[in-house]
Amino acid sequence: MNDVPVERFLEAITNTHGAEAKLIERVDVDERFQGEPVWQGEVLVFELADHPDSDRCYCWEVDGRVTAVLGVQGIDSPIKAVRASILAEGTEA
Repeated sequence: MNDVPVERFLEAITNTHGAEAKLIERVDVDERFQGEPVWQGEVLVFELADHPDSDRCYCWEVDGRVTAVLGVQGIDSPIKAVRASILAEGTEA
């Protein structure tokens, strides 16, 4: 269970993606690569009311940093959002 208030995630979605959102579910994610844990945590799934490109946003928090990933271009689940974020971080160098 995530200890960060839902309001903080809603604020991140509004600031990052310019959309209003409503929490619809919480999903535990355990992403592994070759049997080793890569990322484990809770992903909050939000429904977006007014975003032009997506009706979903996936959010989580690590060390005080909230990540908010839009459900676009094949990102249609919490696990795919986490994978996309991991890949994006790997390309930032």
